[in-house]
Amino acid sequence: MADAQPFKPDEHRFGPTHWFEDLKVGQKFYINSRTQTESLFAAFQLASGDNHPIHYDREYCRARGHRDMLAHGLQVAIQGAAGAGIFPHVIGDSLVGFLEQSSRFLKPVYCGDTLYPMLEVSELKAGRTTGVVIMKLTIHNQAGVLVCDGEHKYLVKKRPH
Repeated sequence: MADAQPFKPDEHRFGPTHWFEDLKVGQKFYINSRTQTESLFAAFQLASGDNHPIHYDREYCRARGHRDMLAHGLQVAIQGAAGAGIFPHVIGDSLVGFLEQSSRFLKPVYCGDTLYPMLEVSELKAGRTTGVVIMKLTIHNQAGVLVCDGEHKYLVKKRPH
């Protein structure tokens, strides 16, 4: 059965573009949970070049009081990548760029832990044609413990006139 209308790739998207003015302080953007597997540890080691044994040698870790391999802080921080969630799909073509990020590593994350990231709009700074969206990042583990927090800043277009 043929479609009545031809397929248009530019219409294959989450929904209509949301602009800076559409965002609200307190609005939350969910990011899928992810278990920190041995494969993710190995992929991060490959991408980062970080070969410290605290991240890759179980016996080394246990000898220092850790229950398993300890995730690198940046491995934890990247779990909050907005592109892994719905934020960039909601704002669509209004996204200009990712400006800045900060992270605090509050508790250890081990191989096998599942992380639950969330971005929440904490401040909106309007400019003439764009605005800066400041988002609070939180990452909890499977026990509900806050293991990482921080801030992201995005430049987003205002609605065209």
